[in-house]
Amino acid sequence: MSSFDFTASARRTIELESRAVATLAERIDGAFTHACERILECKGRVIVSGMGKSGHMGKKIAATLASTGTPAFFMHPGEASHGDLGMLTRDDLLIPISYSGNSAELITLLPLIKRMGVAMIAMTGDPNSTLAKTADVHLSIAVEREACPLALAPTSSATVTTVLGDALAIALLEARGFTAEDFAFSHPGGALGRRLLLKVEDVMHTGAELPVVSPSDSLSHALLVMSSKGFGMTTVQEGGRLLGVFTDGDLRRSIDRDVDIRTAHIRDVMTPAPKTIQQDTLAAEALKIMEDRKITALVVESDNGAVVGVLHMHDLLRAGVM
Repeated sequence: MSSFDFTASARRTIELESRAVATLAERIDGAFTHACERILECKGRVIVSGMGKSGHMGKKIAATLASTGTPAFFMHPGEASHGDLGMLTRDDLLIPISYSGNSAELITLLPLIKRMGVAMIAMTGDPNSTLAKTADVHLSIAVEREACPLALAPTSSATVTTVLGDALAIALLEARGFTAEDFAFSHPGGALGRRLLLKVEDVMHTGAELPVVSPSDSLSHALLVMSSKGFGMTTVQEGGRLLGVFTDGDLRRSIDRDVDIRTAHIRDVMTPAPKTIQQDTLAAEALKIMEDRKITALVVESDNGAVVGVLHMHDLLRAGVM
């Protein structure tokens, strides 16, 4: 077995990168504010560009911006010189990333970028570099020391770049008043989109599927309705108005009280004024109500209080909300 102390190496790396991020926080100033303002003013899209590791960080930053309300994409600077610069319009804003600030592939693009009049926010480690001096705003990603002991692999600087990108994205998100529902529209796939977009009306049962009995109906009749509809409950309505519900739990309690199933009326054993939910409520909120109250079904009402459906826990399970 190797005698090398892996944990000590890991702790040293984490400490160095944590220190670099702490130093970054101290540098957030008017330039950062100016950068955010320029992005908010941008009528087009934010194009992020960078070579090598800076490019990898740039792709992540562009993806984070795009998913949090700032239209953005990544442009490879090498490909840009061979046609991809056509992605850029005068209304766009460019964020070139280069620790040295002198990446040849990015420097090559500068004359055309300036001729087009495209706004530029440079992220570099050198305020005296070509990119920093050419940009409208310069954001420093300088670090005192890379975690790499050879000072070659971008480690601390890569972390700082990613964190600065996150800081931009979240500041812009908050400034735009970006909501969870807005977030869901850019994440329609998977459980996240279903939880944030799916509403009760999308999965509830309506019309002939609804279990309905009158308060004067017998308990035995209500049991037949419950069995035929398969929800483990029935609504009790009169003149279209909800009076209560009768559930499997109510049946057990009735049996415990020696209620005669053949002669009892549903009004005598129902649960009056049950918990209901509006049809435009998020399905995820309905799930929380069911879990908190330890129930498996909810009566759904419209804005005017009319019963329009029934939502069962199984519906949420099938929809992937759970």
